[in-house]
Amino acid sequence: MANLINVGLSGLSSSQTALSTTSNNITNVSTAGYSRQSTVSNAGALESIGGAGYVGTGTTLAEVRRIYSSYLQNQVSASTALSSQASTYSTQAASLDSLLSDSSTGITSVLSSFFSSLQTAAASPSDTASRQLLVTAAQTLSNRFNSVSSQMASQNDSINSQLGTLAGQVNQLSSSIATLNQQIVALSANGTSPNSLLDARDEAVRSLNELVGVTVQQRDGAYDVYLGTGQALVSGTTSNTLTAQPSSTDPSQYGLTVNYASYSSDVTSVVSGGQIGGLLSYRKEVLQPAMNELGRMATVVSDQINTQLGQGIDLNGDFGSNLFSSINSATALASRSQAASTNNTATGTLSVSISNSSALSTYNYSVKFTDANTYTVTRSDGTSMGSHTLDEDPTPTIDGFQLAMNGGAPSAGDSFLVTPTRSGASLISTTMTDVSKLAFASPLAATSSSGNTGTGSITQPVLTTQLNVYDSAALAKAQTGIENSMPVKLVFGTSSNGSQAYTVYNSKGTSIGTGTIVPNQTNTLNISVPMLDDSGTQMVDADGNAMNATFQMSVSGSPVANDSYTVAYNTDGSSDNRNAQSLISLQTAKTVGTSAGGGGVSMTGAYAKLVENVGAKAAQASSDATATAAVLKSATDSRDSVAGVNLDEEAADLVKFQQYYTASSQIIKTAQEIFSTLLNAL
Repeated sequence: MANLINVGLSGLSSSQTALSTTSNNITNVSTAGYSRQSTVSNAGALESIGGAGYVGTGTTLAEVRRIYSSYLQNQVSASTALSSQASTYSTQAASLDSLLSDSSTGITSVLSSFFSSLQTAAASPSDTASRQLLVTAAQTLSNRFNSVSSQMASQNDSINSQLGTLAGQVNQLSSSIATLNQQIVALSANGTSPNSLLDARDEAVRSLNELVGVTVQQRDGAYDVYLGTGQALVSGTTSNTLTAQPSSTDPSQYGLTVNYASYSSDVTSVVSGGQIGGLLSYRKEVLQPAMNELGRMATVVSDQINTQLGQGIDLNGDFGSNLFSSINSATALASRSQAASTNNTATGTLSVSISNSSALSTYNYSVKFTDANTYTVTRSDGTSMGSHTLDEDPTPTIDGFQLAMNGGAPSAGDSFLVTPTRSGASLISTTMTDVSKLAFASPLAATSSSGNTGTGSITQPVLTTQLNVYDSAALAKAQTGIENSMPVKLVFGTSSNGSQAYTVYNSKGTSIGTGTIVPNQTNTLNISVPMLDDSGTQMVDADGNAMNATFQMSVSGSPVANDSYTVAYNTDGSSDNRNAQSLISLQTAKTVGTSAGGGGVSMTGAYAKLVENVGAKAAQASSDATATAAVLKSATDSRDSVAGVNLDEEAADLVKFQQYYTASSQIIKTAQEIFSTLLNAL
């Protein structure tokens, strides 16, 4: 009877464990990362019954098995990293796309309004009200640049903040995985499997992949977790911390560092996957280029309009003044470079001045000094921009900008990050307050002599000498020189052999130049006139070079001998709008990226291209997010089909094991009844 009771007890024990396991499956149906479990029983030891053979002694519980596929679990973790990255990237890109493309927040509408106001003002160049409307439109334009730039900067700051928060969450999960490794190795030493801890560790790895893409290798029952190209976050029972902090090359943007026991490693460039990977990819591929492109556009708008205003004269008869802030203000010069944190403390700052706004690119540049005077420049696309020296004369121009040191001399190994355009949109402002200083008139005017008898005709002259509107002293000097050099007279000679000579005379009747035209054709004349000071002496520049005023005009038809034309300073230009028309032409002129191939684009074209690029990346990111979400769902479904809890199956098992338990109880009851019958018989 004892054997029969033992058989029944083994069945009770086995069925009770099976019931507990099934109940545990049911109650954990919604537990993240839970893998269903099942009991595995083996037949008990055989008992010999003499020559008749062997009889079983019941059942024994072999193990509570975890239904698990490492391959499917790894697929879920990998697809989680991809989906999380794509989703984060898409969210950020969609936000920027909305900012740039919306008419109420973007640049297109206010830029169009500015040029519309300019057209209105050009139609009535002496009207104060239309001039004031133009200045107001300029303020709206510069404010919009500031606003968009501010929102981009806020998004950059938000990314920095998120990186710090996410790095903290990564450290918590890494520490949890290291602790679980320790517990799992200890509990597995006796040959049993701590299923719940294994599930918790896999779920921690999956959660870690939501934050940052990692790879896992199993070693002696423990997980080693790696970032990027093999930087360890977890090694057995030891976890290393991930830190988000200002980059050593660009303090405005946070980088990521893994901190080991005796050293740290920057992993910003190798991290991918998860929310962190999505943020870093978005910042590199979308936000940074967009900030640079917007800044370049603001710089070109400011510089081109200011420069053209400097080529005209205002209602006071003076050469023009800035409408927008100077692109080479002290603040602008200092904002375009960032010193590396590893630089010598005695090293000065690197000043970046823009010499040709149209030649600017949207790249950043790395400047590294090999000694106190020599430096190399590398563009962010990997292109070498050559080796140069600080004392090089003339100062080399690199993609439209020039470099100079302020303060202490650099040391070998010092480096700077140069961002020529990033701050352009944040620094632009409207500085003009006196609308009478808007230079709508051309500084020169030509007239035909009343005694001309030929069929010749001329166009109004255009001043081709480029004046520096940002240097008020130099501009005033040039104005004096041009006024004193005028008027000049072009006197034509007799036509001979298909050509006709002309002579240019100054106000004293002295010849200062000659040339020829082809009668009855349109001829472009480029005339140079010495600039004179108040004493009548030719002016010289800071380097001692003679200063000349050049202008261009066209002659067509056929002048006769002694026909003449006079070019004079435009002393009464209140109704002249020729320079205003030149300002209007800037709307369609190719002034942005003229050295980048293809001849450049217009201001409006540059912004349209920016919106198009960001929109394309946002659309692609949305597609990627949808695709990776589908891949993640498929991987999760595949894993759950193996390891997930099916309530219908568990309910059926619950009934089965309940019946098993009842039947085992009946075995014991039967054994008791037999034993009682035997006792009563005795």
